[in-house]
Amino acid sequence: MPKTTAIPHIGLLRAVNVGRANRIAMSDVRAIVEALGYTGVRTLLNSGNVIFDAPPGDAPKAAAAIEAALVRHAIKTRVVVVTAGTLRDILALHPFPGLVTDPARLLVALFAGGAAPPRVAQLAERDWEPDRFALVDGAAFLWCATGIHDGVLQKAFSRAAGDTATARNWTTMTQLVALAGDV
Repeated sequence: MPKTTAIPHIGLLRAVNVGRANRIAMSDVRAIVEALGYTGVRTLLNSGNVIFDAPPGDAPKAAAAIEAALVRHAIKTRVVVVTAGTLRDILALHPFPGLVTDPARLLVALFAGGAAPPRVAQLAERDWEPDRFALVDGAAFLWCATGIHDGVLQKAFSRAAGDTATARNWTTMTQLVALAGDV
């Protein structure tokens, strides 16, 4: 059987290290992912971003394995895994390039299972002026012109998505792709 070449994957742990619950050191996240047999493991920031090498097509298996391993460490959270190439392609579809003045206010959300739930899709039918919302290729783009924490759009998205999505700002997403290397 031929050996499969591993490619960069990006794992996003939902809602870790943002409050008192679900606290975990990134060194522990790296150790967990390495213990699952993945290689080239590295993390970005302290908010549950992990890059690792895995065989093509392994994203769903990796997400489930990381979730299960985190539970054994008393962390119960959803994990979304995509290839670095997939994330790069999603970012290339950025629907608001001329509008964004602060990359920290542009959120990109990825969904467990790859598809937005119907309640999230309904958000695209509303006018969020001055904010903007778009679903593009299995990802949600939220331009929060008035701010992330005080904005009506982000709160509506969080309610509609529940634990099915995890979001990062534009800067973090582009850094993850860059850290993953040549994809």
